Amino acid sequence: MNFWQQVENASGFPTGFPWLLLAFLVATLVVFYLRHEERPRARSALILLVLSFVGLLVAAGAISYGLPHNHWIYLSVRGVSLFMLTSAVVTVASVFIFSIGLRSLRLEPPGILQDLILALVYVAIAIALLSSSGLDLRGIVATSAVITAVIGFSLQDVLTNTIGGTILQMEQLVRVGDWIRVDDIEGRVKAIRWRQTSIETRNWETVVIPNSVLAKTKVTILGRRTGSPAQQRQWVYFQVALDHSPSRVISAVEHALQSDPMPNVASSPLLNCVVTDMKNGDGTYAVRYWLTDLSQADPSNSLIRTRIFTALHRAGMSLSLPRQSVVLTEEKHLLDRRSTEEFDQRISALRKIELFHTLTDDERQDLAARLIGAPFAHGEAITRQNAVANWLYVITEGEAEVRVEISGETRAVGTLRAGDYFGEMGLMTGEPRSATVVALSDVKCYRLSKDTLEGILQRRPEIAEEISATLAERRAGLDALRDEVGDRLLRERVRRTQVDILVRIRQFFALGPGPVGKWSNS
Repeated sequence: MNFWQQVENASGFPTGFPWLLLAFLVATLVVFYLRHEERPRARSALILLVLSFVGLLVAAGAISYGLPHNHWIYLSVRGVSLFMLTSAVVTVASVFIFSIGLRSLRLEPPGILQDLILALVYVAIAIALLSSSGLDLRGIVATSAVITAVIGFSLQDVLTNTIGGTILQMEQLVRVGDWIRVDDIEGRVKAIRWRQTSIETRNWETVVIPNSVLAKTKVTILGRRTGSPAQQRQWVYFQVALDHSPSRVISAVEHALQSDPMPNVASSPLLNCVVTDMKNGDGTYAVRYWLTDLSQADPSNSLIRTRIFTALHRAGMSLSLPRQSVVLTEEKHLLDRRSTEEFDQRISALRKIELFHTLTDDERQDLAARLIGAPFAHGEAITRQNAVANWLYVITEGEAEVRVEISGETRAVGTLRAGDYFGEMGLMTGEPRSATVVALSDVKCYRLSKDTLEGILQRRPEIAEEISATLAERRAGLDALRDEVGDRLLRERVRRTQVDILVRIRQFFALGPGPVGKWSNS
């Protein structure tokens, strides 16, 4: 009998050992190609195969040099080699069964159960190999009963953790990727092992919890509801003095938050604002919204609070201050100076608006006194295309982007900065907004309403003609740049546009028909 035949006999496959090696290599290549995540196990199986083959070569060499088949050296080397060979085959076969076959049928068992099945198979292989070598296992089992009891008693915590982990995975109560809360710990499940479960918190901490603790403690699984996407309801509380009616507060906040989509905030269910308490002269409110990315709770809550703040200020309201901390420490002249500076800023903003260059100083001061501060947070829409709002905005701080939707595509067409104004056609004629304006940073504006301007126009209707002329020149000028028309055609366009705008202004402010003025006979 030649050396290779000795190797085949030692392998237990006298005629099929080469085919076994070929099938193993093909299966390993398939695993490498189909299941990248299983490559470490496939590499381990290859290493076991190489070691087992080396062991079979050693066993065959011992027989070739005259060592008997029942010698303990031959039996030991052959037994270890066969155990490694069968373990390699079982490892690759388990990948095919669990990760390819059962996973495609969506019947793949939990990882711990797979490990348990493989462990039992390995034990069965070891027992079979020991029995085939002629070893009497009955005496070993009898003498090891006491040792087993002692080991089991000393490892009861380990066994409890192992059983707890097995139950968690088999019942799929907690899955990898779930967000859970255990006592005061909240985080995402990173891994479920035999002994412990690892949780990654939002503070970049990894908390290791024994499985026995999870099995005995109340565990809250965050954001999971049958038949619904993973999202968790958040509560953001704030207080406003009861000088303002709750319905007005709720309306202002809900309008601001529901108008603009925010990252990580679900569109369904729709966020809402509710009153949760009233005491000490303050109403306590809460914005309730559903968070879609549970790792972004703090940034999303911060964004909600910022928009609540700006929404209240635009509505002429503010957050409550603790009553006991309100102490007047500023002298009267400091307060007067701040008030004067703020009023001067309003006058300066109005002077930059060419629509109102014909106003008298008294009329401009009247408008300045009635301007409303309107702050907007980064990302908020100040106006929306096709919306109807009779307000003109003057930017005093920050930047905003003008966006126009054309054929379903939104395009940025310009940037507005401090000193710029927009919304003049909506203010003067009630025309829907022609573009969307979104805050690129925190923006401070003054807002001028139709009601504020109406009194001045009623007293001096001729102002409407001057304003219509300015609006006509702006609109016709933009059209001319786009269409590249000559001066004569430009003047004609301005005349027609001014007549149209003036008629609409008079109708909007109920000023009566009146003469068209200098543009009618030109």
